[in-house]
Amino acid sequence: MSHTIENRAKLVTRVRKIKGQAEGLEKLLTQGGDCNNALQQIAAIRGAVNGLMAEVLDGHIREHLGPEATDAAQRAKDVEQLAGIIRSYLK
Repeated sequence: MSHTIENRAKLVTRVRKIKGQAEGLEKLLTQGGDCNNALQQIAAIRGAVNGLMAEVLDGHIREHLGPEATDAAQRAKDVEQLAGIIRSYLK
């Protein structure tokens, strides 16, 4: 993830936010909290994960598929790998 080094602190902050949201959801569920609150928390976690994915994906695309990317064969390999990751994420 060399292309995300400059954004590492930002990404770690996002991950910690997601972790905190997940811990809050766990607490809510173990204490028998309201279903509406649980659903709202799940939606917030999903949004945070989607935002993290978008940021990492953006950096990856720019680094591996942008104008300064490697040769055509390597680019084709990178496209296939990325397509597989995206398919897996969207399941």
